[in-house]
Amino acid sequence: MKVIRAVLSVVLSLALIIALNTSFGVVPPIGKFLSPFVGFWQNAETRDNLKAVELPLAGLQAEVQIFYDENRVPHIFAHNNYDVYYAQGYVTAKDRLWQMEFQTYAAAGRVSEVVGSKAIEFDRYQRRMGMVYGAQQSLKAMLADARSREMLEAFTAGINAYIGQLKPSDYPLEYKLLNYAPEPWTPLKCALLLKLMAFDLAGRSDDLRMTNILRKYGPAITKDLFPDYPFREDPIVPSGTPLDFKPLPIPPVPASFSAQLAEIKRPQEPDPELGSNNWAVSAAKSATGYPILANDPHLELRLPSIWYQVQLVTPDMNVCGVSLPGAPNVIIGFNQHISWGVTNVDADVMDWYQLKFKDKTQQQYWHAHQWKPIRKVIEEIKIKGAATVFDTVSYTHHGPIVYDQSDKVFNKQAPVKHAMRWIAHDASNEMLAFYLLNRAKNYNDYRQALTFYTAPAQNFIYADDAKNIAIWPNGKFPLKWPDQGKFILDGTNPAYDWQGWIPQAHNPHVENPARGFVSSANQFSADPKQYPYYLNWQFAPAQRGIRINQRLSQMQQVTVDSMRQLQNDNLNLHAQTILPALLAAIQKEKLTKAQQQAFSVLTTWNYFNDAAQIAPSIFQEWGPALDKAIWEDEFGSTQGMELRYPSRDRTMQLILTEPQAHWFNNQNTSAKETLEQLATTTFQVAIDSLQQRYGPLGPKWQWAQVKSTDIMHLAKLPGFGKNDVLTGGGPGIVNATGPRHGPSWRMVVALGPEVQGYGVYPGGQSGNPGSFYYDNLIETWRQGKLNKLLYLKSSSEPAARQMVHLRLVKK
Repeated sequence: MKVIRAVLSVVLSLALIIALNTSFGVVPPIGKFLSPFVGFWQNAETRDNLKAVELPLAGLQAEVQIFYDENRVPHIFAHNNYDVYYAQGYVTAKDRLWQMEFQTYAAAGRVSEVVGSKAIEFDRYQRRMGMVYGAQQSLKAMLADARSREMLEAFTAGINAYIGQLKPSDYPLEYKLLNYAPEPWTPLKCALLLKLMAFDLAGRSDDLRMTNILRKYGPAITKDLFPDYPFREDPIVPSGTPLDFKPLPIPPVPASFSAQLAEIKRPQEPDPELGSNNWAVSAAKSATGYPILANDPHLELRLPSIWYQVQLVTPDMNVCGVSLPGAPNVIIGFNQHISWGVTNVDADVMDWYQLKFKDKTQQQYWHAHQWKPIRKVIEEIKIKGAATVFDTVSYTHHGPIVYDQSDKVFNKQAPVKHAMRWIAHDASNEMLAFYLLNRAKNYNDYRQALTFYTAPAQNFIYADDAKNIAIWPNGKFPLKWPDQGKFILDGTNPAYDWQGWIPQAHNPHVENPARGFVSSANQFSADPKQYPYYLNWQFAPAQRGIRINQRLSQMQQVTVDSMRQLQNDNLNLHAQTILPALLAAIQKEKLTKAQQQAFSVLTTWNYFNDAAQIAPSIFQEWGPALDKAIWEDEFGSTQGMELRYPSRDRTMQLILTEPQAHWFNNQNTSAKETLEQLATTTFQVAIDSLQQRYGPLGPKWQWAQVKSTDIMHLAKLPGFGKNDVLTGGGPGIVNATGPRHGPSWRMVVALGPEVQGYGVYPGGQSGNPGSFYYDNLIETWRQGKLNKLLYLKSSSEPAARQMVHLRLVKK
């Protein structure tokens, strides 16, 4: 019996050892993960774990000094450009390696290598979108310029120097959880990261649903409900701004084309929370006598943060701000002479072309009166724990055919058997644009830098110590006839191809306007009655831009703090405009006591979406319900084809100016519905829904509780995010903090003899969930405060501040 027990003990011990060191699917070996020597225990950090040290590194040309401030922001001093980007790559990898690499896996369609087969359709979609193809094209342009080539090579070498030092015990925690190891960095990964930003900000299209609407309702109704200019707008370039160029001839509109509806799938919904604000006030408006600039890009809120703070100093540059982990330069920031910031333009730079194939093999397509060959690219998709999958992507001169069959459609954004023309597939060198911006000394330098910027198009706001302010909605814009790309285009006729480009000098712009400020909030770049070129037919709702311009027009003696307050402005201009009409339409006698109580809350609301207010929760619940009641019968998915609702702006116009419109009647019922009936029934539904979820009207109905902002981990790993961050604001508000999106970086810069920068983002410098610096800035951000950004002038300053000193020396 003892022998049997001994044998069983050995067998069970061996089984346990094997189990603890075996990966089951995508789950890491438990023993390895729990090991005190190589497992997650090694990732725990004390707050002051960073120590002064001298590191010999191969590849450096001279010594580099790096000083870390109290928020773990590196201030890098180098004697030359190569070394400063080498050091930037090294310190960014030190803090954010897993995030950097995982984002490039996502861009390249390689997530299945890490998480297994559940990501296969996402990977297939990324490959078919041509993400790697676009990155390869841009990489060629980057390597063709000596400045960007040196920058890329140095940044890559710095990252690899850090990776080369790592032992398995040093790997960031996510590598251990997902049971894989970092691979060498390449310049292509930097290009992929920039294409991922293009995908996020310029990778959507409404052509498909608009084509369905045009076919179903005809041009008159389509033009009426989906106009090319909104009901109320305050464009980025003030109306009346004279042109300083002679426009090119606009391509003629070709003969009409009727797009087929076969196999058109539902597109990905545009995210109403994606947007940004920026503005700059003139010296005349400023209390300092110099311009003040502000920027807060609204992106997905996640941990590790989208941004990484850094200061880069060389003999020809001293720049401070935020970078994108995985790419060199400062993307938003300032130097001793200028400051700049960005918001998304949302130009129409993705179009879909209906193709005619020669036969079922789809080897050739008809274009310009001839059959042209389709180029086939075989994509190898490796899958963790499963066999490799091979996929074939077809390319035309327009671009890739994202789907050539109707099954397994990821996101359902692309029409089957249609080709995509997308600006992100063109060669570009955005890195050079930021390289030059980081060194710019004046307006002409800024203008020259923008000539190298292609995509995603951004509204580049500018201020300098010579007291200039300006804004350029900038990117590479195709020269189109009005509404070209609003609907699916004819892929057989060359007249429907992009016919050329708007000259960069003709992009909308204004410098030192008489009103004393420049601003943008993703609205129309310019009034189409005055600006000769077509950029798009729809932009972000106008309310943020209108509110910002109202406040800036009124403000005098502007300070950094008044700019900060404007960034945190919670006025709901949409509610202020439409709510009186909606409340007047409600049939109050039909409301229950609880509904009447909620009605009373709305009647006394001051229209601010402050965190403790209850009225915003009621209004936000009611709005979508009313929208659906108005439009679902005509434009809902029950129609047998995918359509879309008219915009919030057009719906508001209808309610305010056409309250008797037939659109309020539900065509699926025999009764004739009115605006009053819809307003009443949807209000009742909204209040009942809030009661079911939060109980009787009370503190649980407060806006911050209902909105409940979550800052999630990049890979959605439980416990690694920050949930229930209680804030005000909301979509369509200057403080555009929603449940998952919001101000990803708030910055205010006061120009002058001594530039002063302030900023914060909802996260921390470290990508390690075990570090104090992983999320230490969230509370400052939540409260709407800003940190003063340390801007060192020389490497001798840090000694007095007792900053942690890291020296990189030539090996």
